[in-house]
Amino acid sequence: MRAGMKKAEVIDPSAEFLESRGVKATRQRLDIAQVLFACHQHLSAEQILAMVNAEGGELSKATVYNTLKLFVEKRLVREVIVDPEKVFYDSNTDPHHHLYDTETGKIIDIDATGINVVGLPDLPDGMVSEGVDVIVRMRRG
Repeated sequence: MRAGMKKAEVIDPSAEFLESRGVKATRQRLDIAQVLFACHQHLSAEQILAMVNAEGGELSKATVYNTLKLFVEKRLVREVIVDPEKVFYDSNTDPHHHLYDTETGKIIDIDATGINVVGLPDLPDGMVSEGVDVIVRMRRG
């Protein structure tokens, strides 16, 4: 773990945990949870599909996308959209930001306390902030 990073807890991929968060624990959802929550990581839907099926699962792409959508809605994972065609699912839901290597596709967590965002606009009436996501895109110079 890098200096300045706090250790976040890994989510328990059990049926009891999913059910406690309002997610019916089907076999497919448990297979996806086992892969996604094995450690804090940033995986694409395609990577998750390949990893589950490599372990003997038989998931469709639609099942993976539908499950990831549900996990995002239930706040079990965060979507990290590094560009319009690249979405990753982050199993670390604690407040943090990201470094994104545009050449390798690697994503690294940044502690949220290390970044101050100033000058945010006033929100429309009736709206509240859910947070600010900072993605620093980088490449070799």
